[in-house]
Amino acid sequence: MITEIGHFALILAVGVALYQFLAPLYGAQTGHAGLMRAGISAALLQFVLIAVAFAALTHAYVVSDFSVSNVFENSHSAKPFLYKISGVWGNHEGSMLLWVLILALYGSAVALFGGNLPLGLRARVLAVQGAIGLAFLLFIVLTSNPFLRIDPPPIEGNGLNPILQDPALAFHPPFLYAGYVGLSIAFAFAVAALIEGRVDAAWARWVRPWTLAAWMFLTIGIAMGSWWAYYELGWGGWWFWDPVENASLMPWLVATALIHSAVVVEKRNALKIWTVLLSILAFSLSLVGTFLVRSGVLTSVHAFAVDPQRGLFILIILCVFIGGALTLFAWRAQSLKAGGLFAPVSREGSLVANNLLLCVACLAVFVGTLYPLALETLNGDKISVGPPYFNLTFGPIILPLLLLVPVGPFLAWKRGDIGLALRRLWAALALALAVGFAVFALQVRGPWLAPVGMAVAAWLVFGALTDLAAKISLFRAPLATSWQRLTGLPRSALGTVLAHGGLGIVTAGIIAISLWRIEVIVALKPGESADVGVYKVTFIGESPLTGPNYTGQVGNFQVTRDGHPIVTLRSEKRAFKPSGMPTTEVGLYQTLPGDVYVVMGDEAADGARAVRMYYNPFVNLIWLGALVMFIGGLLSLSDRRYRVGAPRRAVAVQAVAAE
Repeated sequence: MITEIGHFALILAVGVALYQFLAPLYGAQTGHAGLMRAGISAALLQFVLIAVAFAALTHAYVVSDFSVSNVFENSHSAKPFLYKISGVWGNHEGSMLLWVLILALYGSAVALFGGNLPLGLRARVLAVQGAIGLAFLLFIVLTSNPFLRIDPPPIEGNGLNPILQDPALAFHPPFLYAGYVGLSIAFAFAVAALIEGRVDAAWARWVRPWTLAAWMFLTIGIAMGSWWAYYELGWGGWWFWDPVENASLMPWLVATALIHSAVVVEKRNALKIWTVLLSILAFSLSLVGTFLVRSGVLTSVHAFAVDPQRGLFILIILCVFIGGALTLFAWRAQSLKAGGLFAPVSREGSLVANNLLLCVACLAVFVGTLYPLALETLNGDKISVGPPYFNLTFGPIILPLLLLVPVGPFLAWKRGDIGLALRRLWAALALALAVGFAVFALQVRGPWLAPVGMAVAAWLVFGALTDLAAKISLFRAPLATSWQRLTGLPRSALGTVLAHGGLGIVTAGIIAISLWRIEVIVALKPGESADVGVYKVTFIGESPLTGPNYTGQVGNFQVTRDGHPIVTLRSEKRAFKPSGMPTTEVGLYQTLPGDVYVVMGDEAADGARAVRMYYNPFVNLIWLGALVMFIGGLLSLSDRRYRVGAPRRAVAVQAVAAE
């Protein structure tokens, strides 16, 4: 009965989404205040209905109701409770239900907290959200219904894909979807602005917090996915330029550009047309990522292999929303005033350069990801575009951006002085060069890029700290005064410092593991040892392993340094019930200077075990830096300006007074 209630709520949500799309849009076009306000109630009701549907599906997983086809295909009664919950979105149908739930959550947030928006703008934004919700709800109901029944019901289920039975994967999809779907708000604001023919500082103030929230969730979601791939897949790396990894990176790059571009609109009333275009492109790339994962056109450990009917449906959604928005942009963009002028060397100029480099980097990733698919579609040829392409194209584009990041905050608006900015950064530059020379002295035989890369990372970190020191007049005013200024700084200023500093920390981690990683592949019998970096790893032996829904073997490895025991690691080979699918669990000793990473492989005829060992120096800086960036975004989002919101447009206030 609960399942049927969920199914019925999902169908009702389709009708509510249709009403949310049409009523406020018509009301905004005709000036009917009642219809414009109807979008608020519709957005709230749509969220409640989809939440009921999601709760019903979750209940079916928790109680192991195998009469529901989706539960039968993706769950098992012996599965731990956490993975019964995460199993709800560990499949195509459930993940799409989570997708529309988050979409409805964002729409209801605009309805609840958008009281300072002009009524017409809020109506149009909610109408666009309703249209997106309608499209994906129809997709679920017509092609991906999670509530289909099986008669007679099976006794037991097939179980969840074993590589998805991991804590990081339990939380990675919700965070990532919150980022993907959050960009729909920026998209809706852009479409609404094009319909109205007006973009101003207030519009940018409304767009920025939604974009920032989406960027935060994308940042932490991508980081969690990278962390999961690092310790779960057993290959020792953190990023492989997998097509689905790229699908999440592309909207993150454009969202980063959008955040900075919206600042220029808000502060200087410039780059308005460009900012609207970025708002459209950011969500469009999220839709492209959805298509790649769910169309069956690529193979990935992240992808859902689904039938072509679903892929065609999503392709139609892409054409309607992306094509429609870009057509509207081409038609209406000329009605938007260009805004203020500025010199090439200025704060605005640095943000333009930031935007261009981010977008070109995104284009390089886009081409490398989709070119093989396009080529195969056109003439049947199959080619592989792997890490060498991305490393050779993405890196040189991003390097100038990293060099520019610390300089931008020291340039004045409208017209800046690059010499003055660099003089204010002399300490950061000196410290960065010192780090580069120190790395060169310690690694005199190479790799040659290491000193440059670590100097760039230090430049970002020390540049961010210099920015903070300048804002609080550190060493130029009494400490009490500097402390008072620090406590009085807007949270968005502190958030910017943390985000830029976190980027430097991530860069240091990437350079370290890319250039100094040590890999050892050996065959070990019990009692034998091998050196990896400054550590010695000894294979103690193996024993049988039994878990709640798997069996296997566990190998024990003692890690010593200079003869002193450090830790005993366990690497497991599991076979999950009921499919028997094998997985490998990594033995991992984590420290800030570096990780010891041990993977037990297959057994040889002589009884030895193939063992892969890695020493990954400073790899944890990647995820630490991502966390710092996330906290920076959170601080910025908590800024009072975002909580209070933008003031109502003067025109709107005058209109109310006239009534």
